[in-house]
Amino acid sequence: MFPRVTMPRFLTLVFLAALLLPTTLWAEETTKLTLPESPDIRIIVDISGSMKETDPNNLRQPAVRLLARVLPEGSTAGVWTFGQYVNMLVPHGEVNEGWRETAINRSGKINSVALRTNLGKAIETASDDYVTGGTLENTHFILLTDGKVDISDSDDVNRAEEKRIVSKVLEPLVARGATFHTVALSDQADAGFLKTLADKSKGSFRTADTAEALNLAFLGALNTAAPQEQIPIEGNAFTVDAGVKEFTALIFRGSAKTGEAAESAGLEMIGPDGKALAQSSAPDNVRWAREAAYDLVTITEPQSGEWRVKGALGEGSQVTVVSDLRMVVSQIPPTFTPESPINVRVGFFEKADRITSPEFLDVLSVKLSLMSEDGSSGSKTLSVDSSPEEGEYSDTISKLPAEGVYRIDIVADGKTFARKFTATTEFILPVGMIEPAIGAPIDISLAEQSGQALPPEPEPEIQPEPQSEPEPQPQPEPKTQPAPVKPADPAPAVEAEPVDEPSVESALPFPLWMIGAGAGALVVLALILILLMRNRRASPDAADAAGEDPESLEDLQQEMADIEAEVPVVMAEEEPAEEDIPTATAVVEPEEEIPELVEPVNEDDDEEFGLDEFELSEFDDLPSEHEPENEPDDKPKK
Repeated sequence: MFPRVTMPRFLTLVFLAALLLPTTLWAEETTKLTLPESPDIRIIVDISGSMKETDPNNLRQPAVRLLARVLPEGSTAGVWTFGQYVNMLVPHGEVNEGWRETAINRSGKINSVALRTNLGKAIETASDDYVTGGTLENTHFILLTDGKVDISDSDDVNRAEEKRIVSKVLEPLVARGATFHTVALSDQADAGFLKTLADKSKGSFRTADTAEALNLAFLGALNTAAPQEQIPIEGNAFTVDAGVKEFTALIFRGSAKTGEAAESAGLEMIGPDGKALAQSSAPDNVRWAREAAYDLVTITEPQSGEWRVKGALGEGSQVTVVSDLRMVVSQIPPTFTPESPINVRVGFFEKADRITSPEFLDVLSVKLSLMSEDGSSGSKTLSVDSSPEEGEYSDTISKLPAEGVYRIDIVADGKTFARKFTATTEFILPVGMIEPAIGAPIDISLAEQSGQALPPEPEPEIQPEPQSEPEPQPQPEPKTQPAPVKPADPAPAVEAEPVDEPSVESALPFPLWMIGAGAGALVVLALILILLMRNRRASPDAADAAGEDPESLEDLQQEMADIEAEVPVVMAEEEPAEEDIPTATAVVEPEEEIPELVEPVNEDDDEEFGLDEFELSEFDDLPSEHEPENEPDDKPKK
């Protein structure tokens, strides 16, 4: 019997393990950090006639040259221009020195002479299977335009073309892996349409308010499409470690807007040996490109140590490196929400091998920082006391103080080297959700106040002692309670004294409802004792009748209901009987004092809770100023 019982169970476990193992392995594979593949970049530039106004200095040319110079080695790229027709400015191919030279030379052909804005045709041409080889995995389109889709004088035709681009052109490309990063160069551009292209393809959307901002917009799109290894800049200095084979310093000069101003800027690089490098005296291992808005300096086999920049560093300046030691960061989505947070993962590789050695990881300091467009920032340390499992640092970004675009910087400091990763993302709140920076603290504070005001309700049990404090707390409840509560029945009675009794009874049950039937039993016992006392004083026959009453509970209950209206009379007769039943007087005496407590209840209610000071109606989880009247109605129903 033993083998018969265990064998089926064993086979079942083996079967379940066989089913779960592929899923587990698949999950591990999808979450495992690997070296990124070389990207494929397609640059599409608008050359319509409207560019004469939005880009009068034709700064699209240096922006394209910037991309050509900073595209990572080994990637593939191509450049297309479009107006009414589409032209392949730079043939699609592997990025090397020859491709860069071709792109730089042909960038001078970018102009503003086209008549139309045939955006759909440009996308179709740049994504043709002849160029792509049938796949668009890891392919990113960087699209620049300053206007709307314009293929006809008819607005209806142009709107129909936009719909065709989204449904017939974009969706099939996205299904094959394409991503679009769109840049609007003016307010005249159809920002909504361009953002739709980016959102549907999980790409990024940027607006260049001026032509001078085009460089930063192009660079940001490229960093999103193909993040590159960087080293941090502190002040005007950065440290190059011995493992760096080449570095490229991109230095933006915000004050230089013309070629003449750029020439007079006098930017220099100071090496670790103290020698200054300039464009005019650059050695053979230095390539120095100067544009109106930036300098791009590439140095192969650089000296290790601290390098300094002599000159003003503008926004967007960065230093990228080529090294066997690489910091790899998981993909940062262009947008995220609280329901779809960013899962940040950071790992380190030596050539193609992941570094898991505790000797290396224990000396690392990995810090993540966020900066909003208004300059607000915050940081968090990802590294812990012990080296992370499998050499991977991780964290989750789910909520930020407010909606908007944020820059994410991840900096790793290893004492002898440093690496930096930069990306931008946009935090979006779902429709109807309150920003956490506004709603959270207010909700908590008000919830605490309301929570403190409600529990003290049972405290009025000892009403004779804290008459001033506990009274205001149950006060809003007695206001509305006489309507639904049974004690309203004796109210029609003409007698003035019974009218006070129901108010006493209505006040007693509410604070005693949390105690349960115990308080009710005490009241019943007191009434029974009063009844027995009255019957004994009447006559021996009445005493016999009183003896029969306890035998029938239903009769006693009916008599108790009748006695409630006569209780004040009984109380007057009860005083000489205090010697026989002292306990009955102890219960009845506080009942006479309670009606006096009902009068201040309505006056101190609002002062205690301060309802006028808090707008509780703004929060769904808290009662509004009008809700206290309905709140007591619910409680008696329970």
